[in-house]
Amino acid sequence: MAPETTPAPFLLLSIRGEDEAADDEYRAMMRFAGLNTSGMRRIRLTHESLGRIDLADWSGIILGGGPYNVSDTAESKSATQRRVESELLDLIGRLVDQDFPFLGCCYGVGTLGTVIGATVDRTHPEPVGGVTVTVTPEGRSDELFAEVPDVFDAFGGHREGATSLPSDTVRLASSPDCPVQAFRVGRHVYATQFHPELDLDGMLTRIEVYKDHGYFPPESAETLKSAARQWDVRYPRTILKRFVDRYARRR
Repeated sequence: MAPETTPAPFLLLSIRGEDEAADDEYRAMMRFAGLNTSGMRRIRLTHESLGRIDLADWSGIILGGGPYNVSDTAESKSATQRRVESELLDLIGRLVDQDFPFLGCCYGVGTLGTVIGATVDRTHPEPVGGVTVTVTPEGRSDELFAEVPDVFDAFGGHREGATSLPSDTVRLASSPDCPVQAFRVGRHVYATQFHPELDLDGMLTRIEVYKDHGYFPPESAETLKSAARQWDVRYPRTILKRFVDRYARRR
């Protein structure tokens, strides 16, 4: 009889210091991925150091979004942000070298982009809310984008983005105001500028939690919530689910 094996979990790396936003992100990631806390573990990097990650322990690694920007000036970064970025850039460098399954959501564009030498700056910001994403011809043949239409609605909001990518990187999606909405490095390393884990409820929670964090005037929060309700955001979550289904493996 063959020995029993247990599924290798996915690891979610969180940079959200606010409990409500961090916990909502974790629940959404698990819900749309079809996993529970055994199938998706979490490290809150704002609360603890990353430590040494043995990739053999994991099916894949997911990085959530948050308030950090790699293009922030050095003097504006807190000690926590500097530590988190140092740990993440080192880990993502290993992931790229080994072509290990990785999905970076929003902040993943800045961190992965920095590792591979993309131009990451504030040329193409997008306000908090809905965004129209268009899949590129290369994205059309990518397995993670197989269940999304050529054009779909997503939720996002970011100050920095990738203005250009190295020639060996595959651009998967764009939007009217942001040329790089998703890209792939190698075969298994991904980043999306939009949030694949965000549905309407999640977006409303983010607006409420971050209304005093400088993303938008606090008095506009209710207007942003009303605007969010006008978007039909149903497809981004399938990208997250396909990532998990594709890379889930036994130990």
